[in-house]
Amino acid sequence: MIQVALLRAVNVGGTGKVPMADLRVAAEKAGFRDPRTFIASGNLVFEAGARAPAASEKLLEAVCAKTFGLKTEIYVRTHADLKAVVARNPFLKEAKDGPALLHVLFMREAPEATAFKALQAWIKGPEQVRGDGKHAYISYPDGAGQSKLTPAVIERHLGHAGTARNWNTVGKLLALSAGG
Repeated sequence: MIQVALLRAVNVGGTGKVPMADLRVAAEKAGFRDPRTFIASGNLVFEAGARAPAASEKLLEAVCAKTFGLKTEIYVRTHADLKAVVARNPFLKEAKDGPALLHVLFMREAPEATAFKALQAWIKGPEQVRGDGKHAYISYPDGAGQSKLTPAVIERHLGHAGTARNWNTVGKLLALSAGG
């Protein structure tokens, strides 16, 4: 089974330095087959065999701690999971017109539906958030860089940590997990 691991806070703003070539080597040594990376922000696609996504998360977190001295959360999804994320996107126009401005937050657990509503109510700018299980879709029409809707604000309102990828990256990871 092909899985995709999304590492949190890796190679962003000078923190969590993990060379992608070294990550591939470490993953292979841990028993993952054909590990491939996509861009330097911590996206690893690999063949997991019969290993469940939760087991892959734990193993990769241990590998990152041992190999890189990095304690980070890792969120693993299957191709079917990513296909569902794409199919359930509530921001179709945004995905088409500005895919870099649409992000998906991947979490381990699903926040309460009321948490998503409270987060949307907190937002004073043009951003929009919609929740779907363990995923949050976030539209940043003016870009995420200067937005007051920061990862810390999102985590505080939802009560769960996560890692976000823009729509372009989600699409590429979907293709890679399909063997493309």
